[in-house]
Amino acid sequence: MACLEICNQKLQGDETKEEREICTLDGTIDWHGQPAIRSKTGGWVAGIIILLNQGLATLAFFGVGVNLVLFLTRVLQQNNADAANSVSKWTGTVYIFSLVGAFLSDSYWGRYKTSAIFQIIFVIGLVSLSITSQLFLIKPKGCGDENTPCESHSRLGTALFYLSIYLIALGNGGYQPNIATLGADQFDEEDSTEGHSKVAFFSYFYLALNLGSLFSNTILGYFEDEGLWALGFWVSTGSAFAALVLFLCGTPRYRHFKPSGNPIPRFCQVIVSAAKKSTVKMPSSEDELYNVDGKDCSMNHSRKISHTHGFKFLDRAAYISSRDLDNQGQGIDNPWRLCPITQVEEVKCILRLLPIWLCTILYSVVFTQMASLFVEQGAAMKTTVSNFHIPPASMSSFDILSVAVFIFLYRRVLDPLAGKLRKSDSKGLTELQRMGIGLIIAVMAMVLAGIVECYRLKYAKGECTHCEGSSSLSIFWQVPQYAFIGASEVFMYVGQLEFFNAQTPDRLKSFGSALCMTSISLGNYVSSFLVTVVMKISTEDHMPGWIPGNLNRGHLDRFYFLLAGLTAIDFAVYILCAKWYKCIKLEGKCEESEDQEHIKV
Repeated sequence: MACLEICNQKLQGDETKEEREICTLDGTIDWHGQPAIRSKTGGWVAGIIILLNQGLATLAFFGVGVNLVLFLTRVLQQNNADAANSVSKWTGTVYIFSLVGAFLSDSYWGRYKTSAIFQIIFVIGLVSLSITSQLFLIKPKGCGDENTPCESHSRLGTALFYLSIYLIALGNGGYQPNIATLGADQFDEEDSTEGHSKVAFFSYFYLALNLGSLFSNTILGYFEDEGLWALGFWVSTGSAFAALVLFLCGTPRYRHFKPSGNPIPRFCQVIVSAAKKSTVKMPSSEDELYNVDGKDCSMNHSRKISHTHGFKFLDRAAYISSRDLDNQGQGIDNPWRLCPITQVEEVKCILRLLPIWLCTILYSVVFTQMASLFVEQGAAMKTTVSNFHIPPASMSSFDILSVAVFIFLYRRVLDPLAGKLRKSDSKGLTELQRMGIGLIIAVMAMVLAGIVECYRLKYAKGECTHCEGSSSLSIFWQVPQYAFIGASEVFMYVGQLEFFNAQTPDRLKSFGSALCMTSISLGNYVSSFLVTVVMKISTEDHMPGWIPGNLNRGHLDRFYFLLAGLTAIDFAVYILCAKWYKCIKLEGKCEESEDQEHIKV
């Protein structure tokens, strides 16, 4: 109501009631710190700016990342193992930095300022990489293609290169979780129309990400593969700079949530307060829990969280004991003895999210195979059509096309159909249901990849030394496995973005987006660990192992089937976690009865 009063004060006397400008209901504010007016801020105007920004920034990032392993082997003269290890560390670091960006955003800077600062770091890193490559690394000019090795490099040039790519990792990692959440902030989920637009935004956001990477994987990848590294890096730099300028141009239009301070002390206060009252007998009624009538959330323009059952030990932190009322109320003023319900529920929300998040890590292991083992498998197949050579890495274009097709099918066909079958006015499949479907499709993708590998081995030349083109089976037999991975992304990653954004408190939205990215990071590390373990076990007794240098002597199909089995087990565990999960209950949201708290799987 306070928001509407402020809005009404802005009205002119000659305006009619229909012309009144209404504030958003989710607590967002505008650039000047005033309650955001729906007609002048946010919406699809701001959303489209952010989508374009995401597409351009993704083009810039993958313009470096997609061929980084080739740059390390051809330009810096690293061997395959060292180059793959360097890329894995770099990729993992990108996503780990997302936690840094999320922390600064939720605690101090806010999503807009954090996104702007990390985008500037991103551009600086790309400029540095472009200059370093052109002046110090690509010598003689034109080296770095498949046939022309580069000269040895100075320590200065190598040091500047690593400084540059880790600046890029810092910039992109810190930017990614905040831009996704800032885009979602432009839609008021308390309004029915904007609430549906907010759900659609995540699908279009992931589509923009994939379309940006499509250009990098095809056009830029081709030029860099031909040795035009400096040109490729400068194109990436230009794209990142254009993304930054576009982002800044939209400044007056954005809606914002105010940062709420460091969440770590708030979490610790709940744990300590509950521990101090571990021996106190709790009442059966929740009416005696500490509630400050919304003051705890309104001061930060965030919504109050209603009390939920579960983790009852933490409820002790909100129980007003007789000691809290002693000493002239000093206990009530001490957050290390008494915490409001909303603060306690923040901790509960994060604890409930963790099992779901852990179940998504193994899916990321499957997803990372597309950039590693799928490429190696493709290189050992027939890669020519007439006289045209198809780069194995370019097959990921079918993944991107699959993402685009399935986003359209889901938004226009599957989601409306699911709503009709359920005979309700709901939005169709829930986020948890879609993530489960994503896991099932991932199992199917791994099974398909294993079957293709079985047939590849059937038509392979066993004595091939280098493996490339060693099988007469066409590389286009990989299309189904790439297409299934793309379909699974639409259900898993888009659903994951929506789920973590919807189920985290207002003061921790960027942290929710960062959880999505850290699952990808841990997926890279778990994938590397699995490959190491599998190779150690399968190479005993002088056997070549499942994934040797010459794939014709190995059993890559068994590794794919192993991943399919592990993902199937992960899906079973995920079902249990999803049935146990309870929806966050924001004020004015999640008003289901107690027996409807569980989200259906």
